[in-house]
Amino acid sequence: MTPRERLLTVLRGEIPDCVPVAPDFSNMIPARLTGKPFWDLYLYNDPPIWQAYIDAAKRFNIDALMDGYFPLHFPDEKDILPWLRLPPTTEEQKNIIPADEWQSFIVFKSPQRIVTQRSRTENTRRIWEPRVCVYYVADAPTEWIPPARAALPEIPEHFEPLEEVKPADTGQKGLAKLKEMMAEQGLVGVFLAKSLILQSEQDIFRYYDRPDLHDYWAQKLVENVEKRFQNIMAMDVKPDFICVGSSGTLIFQTVEIFRRLAFPAIKRAIELATDAGFPTHIHSCGPEKQLVKIMAEETDLTVIDPLEIPPMGDCILAEIKKLYGRKLTLKGNLHTTEVMLYGTPEAVSAACEKTIDDAASGGRFILSTGDQCGRDTPDENLLAMIDTARTYGKY
Repeated sequence: MTPRERLLTVLRGEIPDCVPVAPDFSNMIPARLTGKPFWDLYLYNDPPIWQAYIDAAKRFNIDALMDGYFPLHFPDEKDILPWLRLPPTTEEQKNIIPADEWQSFIVFKSPQRIVTQRSRTENTRRIWEPRVCVYYVADAPTEWIPPARAALPEIPEHFEPLEEVKPADTGQKGLAKLKEMMAEQGLVGVFLAKSLILQSEQDIFRYYDRPDLHDYWAQKLVENVEKRFQNIMAMDVKPDFICVGSSGTLIFQTVEIFRRLAFPAIKRAIELATDAGFPTHIHSCGPEKQLVKIMAEETDLTVIDPLEIPPMGDCILAEIKKLYGRKLTLKGNLHTTEVMLYGTPEAVSAACEKTIDDAASGGRFILSTGDQCGRDTPDENLLAMIDTARTYGKY
């Protein structure tokens, strides 16, 4: 089987030739393998990080389940705010500045980092956005933080235009090109909904300050899902699956908040996708056991990851498999530091065998890691993981 065939088989609930293997290396490892400063990828799109991911997937010959790394954007979505976070009220909407009215500037540059900040002019007066993005030479960026957290003033003392950013098509043609690049190496997913709605302290305060808006926010999120799904269905080239998760769903939100705000939209997204024949996927690092239970018992979700072990998460894979393995495809959950980063290839193989023993019986399992592999994860450990899935993981 090709990686694409193997993944489609397991997502249908059927038995593939062997356990699919998809280590989570969406960012750090692909960036490292280019040999370039990380800001080349994240800031200058040279190449875009999603292209580097496909290159890495082919290099290691994994079964690539590309869950939302490509930021599909439609012209009628003014900004990511309306569908990824708390929808603004009518009054708040008046104060939102369209993205195309801002211009990015470099406000700090050193051998270790580049910091950008957006600005616009109003009646000849320059106004600076009170947040910055920090791009590192060898780490993923820190985005949309107060300037003070980057040891910078709110109004920069010096700045220069951000130039030579390569255009990156994140629309329909871009998705078509990405799928052509992926070919038989795996599947490409895009986001339809998010399971984490409260993404900042400000969001949390707004939630508790305005209980009268909870139903409004939940309904607006459902409406945004339905509108975005119409756009997806109108495309000539469609994604292979639909993503409805978020990192840290139950770290920044209680189960009650998740049910109140995010779940109605997620449930609607899964309904729409399932009816149209798309598999659906949730990634949510951190505690996830309660989320698995909700998804298995109250939705038709297809696959969920990364099922992190304690203390980072709360999932025991064998237990999760026994409870929900007939309903959900499970994807996880090797320890990213103790096993993948610091372990030997022999230790990685042993951990893979234990994970396969815990969850591969009957299918519906993808061998993966308990969240993102660190930048310095040895290639030998990744190869050991893949080889174990191909050999010990044979059905």
